[in-house]
Amino acid sequence: MTALKVAAFDCDGVMFDTEAANQAYYNDILAHFSKPPMTGAQFAYCQMHTADKAIAHLFPDPGEFAAAQAFRRKRGYGPYIRYMKMAPDLKDVLCWCRKVLKTAVATNRSDTMNRVLEENGLENCFDLVVTAMDVANPKPHPEQLCSIMERFRAGPREVLYIGDSQLDQYAAEAAGVVFAACRNPGLSADYYIDRLSEIKSIIVSRQQ
Repeated sequence: MTALKVAAFDCDGVMFDTEAANQAYYNDILAHFSKPPMTGAQFAYCQMHTADKAIAHLFPDPGEFAAAQAFRRKRGYGPYIRYMKMAPDLKDVLCWCRKVLKTAVATNRSDTMNRVLEENGLENCFDLVVTAMDVANPKPHPEQLCSIMERFRAGPREVLYIGDSQLDQYAAEAAGVVFAACRNPGLSADYYIDRLSEIKSIIVSRQQ
């Protein structure tokens, strides 16, 4: 079994429970344009995709899309960060991981990611952060994971990616990396975890 060199984490749904934050964020944008709150299906889409794709999904009319994008950028995500709930074992896991391998983030968040890390005291916990702004093709395309492999000169089976959505699964499959599904047993994965601390045993088992 190939030893791991890198542990890469998705943000929403893995590092943080962001349902309340993203619900409030997108519903406030909809309310500004006198539209009803998101349906369950709309929220599921927005939770996985980039903000640009989420707004396009919620505002399919080109004129409304442009106006919603302008409002979104002016308003910013800052007021909603306080609604994000960090995984209780995240900091402990990152501290442990950094003693044995490199750590990275691969997320479809864009200009909000750095502020999220800073406001939660995580800005020095990752060797590399790859957002939707850093690649031409966000998830489900494997470009983010390929960038991580290139940066650390790691082969696909030397990278563990922890994600929770179909987009994460598709990106992991396309990149060929080891995939751990976090709190989503419906995904196709190499490993299934309910808590981030469970990746410690995965890493140890593959280092032996």
